[in-house]
Amino acid sequence: MQKKVYIIHENDEWTVHLTKRLDELKLPYESWHLDKGMLNLNKEPPRGVFYNRMSASSHTRGHRYAPEFTGAVIDWLEFYNRKIFNGSNALRFEINKVKQYTHLEKEGIKTPKTLAALGKEEILKAAEELNTFPFIIKHNRAGRGLGVNLFKSINELDIYINSESFEDSIDGISLIQEYIKCPGAFIIRSEFIGQKYLYSVKVDTLGGFELCPADSCQIGSMFCPVGTAPGESSETGTHAKFEIVENPYTELIMKYEDFLVKNNIDVAGIEFIVDESGLAYTYDVNTNTNYNTQAEEKAGIFAMLELAKFLAKELEAVK
Repeated sequence: MQKKVYIIHENDEWTVHLTKRLDELKLPYESWHLDKGMLNLNKEPPRGVFYNRMSASSHTRGHRYAPEFTGAVIDWLEFYNRKIFNGSNALRFEINKVKQYTHLEKEGIKTPKTLAALGKEEILKAAEELNTFPFIIKHNRAGRGLGVNLFKSINELDIYINSESFEDSIDGISLIQEYIKCPGAFIIRSEFIGQKYLYSVKVDTLGGFELCPADSCQIGSMFCPVGTAPGESSETGTHAKFEIVENPYTELIMKYEDFLVKNNIDVAGIEFIVDESGLAYTYDVNTNTNYNTQAEEKAGIFAMLELAKFLAKELEAVK
């Protein structure tokens, strides 16, 4: 049987950009869409390399148990010693922000002050213990900034969590976190392929917290309502929402690379924000990373092409 690249995912719209690049390189591949399936534990997997693109936001597309089934598939692949990129540990990072923050801090990477809570009363208690205003709450298992809300007082939070507008995390765990104010209203997302730094993209946050860079999220998709036209600022329309820039935080980039190596994460987008004093806070590790076409075309660098080349090299090495 011919060896291939196997793409593990649950969203065709986010995967087509990679498969187009694999087609360009004439690389054999197969898409494993794991919103449903069957697994024979006694049967050997096919030969090739396996790239996991499972998303923490799969439940918003009706694929509630796709990450759990992906975990089972990856355990099977690892048992048979197949080459997997973004394997079982990367999947655990994707669906658990508490794991992200504790392991980032372990490597000396600063994160915002955060408390985790299960239950509405505990969310209020956590906000009182945080005692920092304003503050945000967010989902522990999320994606694209889902469930992020800003509050100026405990009373505002109390009204929200006891209203019909309250949206609980799919795993039931809410994070109560200090709000980091950036004077320029932007965040930086750094992209890594093969645990090596590729580029950074500056993201305008004036339009809110749902900051998925995928093209399918830039057209008013109900699953990623950023509310702007492709490439436009959320407020003025005069500058790009996503812009590839030079990243001056070189020491932080090196720490990120070390973090990825130690935690067996091969492909990722890591986001940080800089406060008014110039201090950088890292708040999200995306192991299912997407790229913005307009920003890449302007900069002349294409991450999916680089990823396809990386997978091609690894496939060639498989005996």
